[in-house]
Amino acid sequence: MSKILVLGGDGFCGWPTALHLSYLGHDVVIVDNLSRRRIDAEMGAQSLTPISTIDVRLNAWREVSGNVIRFQYVDIAKDYARLAALVDTERPDAIVHFAEQRSAPYSMRGQVEKRYTMDNNVCGTHNLLVALVEADLDCHVVHLGTMGVYGYYGAGFEIPEGYLKVKVPDDNGALIDREILFPTQPGSVYHLTKSVDQLLFQYYAHNDGVRVTDLHQGVVWGTQTQETRLHPALVNRFDYEGEYGTVLNRFLVQAAIGYPLTVHGTGGQTRAFIHVEDTVRCVELAIANPPQRGDRVKILNQAAETLRVRDLAELVSRFTGAVVNFVPNPREEAAENDLRVSNATFRGLGLDPILLTDALLTETLEISDRYVDRVDRSQIRARSAWNKSRRAALEEPDRSSPAHEARPNDEGEGI
Repeated sequence: MSKILVLGGDGFCGWPTALHLSYLGHDVVIVDNLSRRRIDAEMGAQSLTPISTIDVRLNAWREVSGNVIRFQYVDIAKDYARLAALVDTERPDAIVHFAEQRSAPYSMRGQVEKRYTMDNNVCGTHNLLVALVEADLDCHVVHLGTMGVYGYYGAGFEIPEGYLKVKVPDDNGALIDREILFPTQPGSVYHLTKSVDQLLFQYYAHNDGVRVTDLHQGVVWGTQTQETRLHPALVNRFDYEGEYGTVLNRFLVQAAIGYPLTVHGTGGQTRAFIHVEDTVRCVELAIANPPQRGDRVKILNQAAETLRVRDLAELVSRFTGAVVNFVPNPREEAAENDLRVSNATFRGLGLDPILLTDALLTETLEISDRYVDRVDRSQIRARSAWNKSRRAALEEPDRSSPAHEARPNDEGEGI
């Protein structure tokens, strides 16, 4: 088994991943600065599920599994010396990099959040790569990226896994075959940081032989994994508010409290989805199938299925009886888009993903109902806008009520 550092291991994807890797027998060290907890306090919000302190979490895991996960408090973006010392001392076989501010809406909240997201995400990634080179450590970095680097305007074809085959004319007009990094179209400062990450990985893989797998992940839904279900203190985050709540979780909480499902704009934007159980499984598969030293960055699309947002709302409405309401869109994006992405590599490695229709009525709905008394209705509306005109639309009176059912093309565009 391997020694693995999980950067950002206290977060929504990092925590269940750390538990899963420990369950498999790996020596796991969580590295985190607990910033996600501080952001909750800053926004006056909280996870729908009650989250224990990191010490209580780790003690509970040792109690139910017999395995020890160690914890190191490090801000990898600000404390390079401590990060470098940790990497050099632990000398891990793999590093799973989740230590980035993960919310597009939060990254567009204002100038403070934009700068924080850029500084935290890009500096943290670069510090990690520099630390690996300086330690002369051949370590496999598995980074959680986003499907959002491809943009939300539709490509008109199935998006390949990270690279695009093109033909370039030479000086004599002959066409030369090339394969380039798929052009990015970041839709927020958050997505921009993931686009910059890609270039950092390309450089350090080529220049220093750092082995990197970059996972372009879709929208994660669900809450629990087989490991987080083992003890109440292990329960994973369930964010539902406008900044961090992913679309399905928002819909399920809204349905649980009788609040109309807020579909932004036409709801015609297509998104890629994956269950959190499959997220941890994909990380496991990525670690088990690393690139060789000197290889280019290995880019894998980590998604199970694609669905339009309004179709997702209709699915939830059909199961719960909730009313669907179309509201102004905070994002700057196309009103309608298609999205087809290849996930051939993970399928070939044996991933049989959980689909929305397979598990929607089980654990996720049950979690929404169990903790409904923890819902803060004031946190539900999206408040982060991509530009001033959209911000003005969001500041209109809240008309999200069963009596107000706007038609899809009434107000704005996008999700």
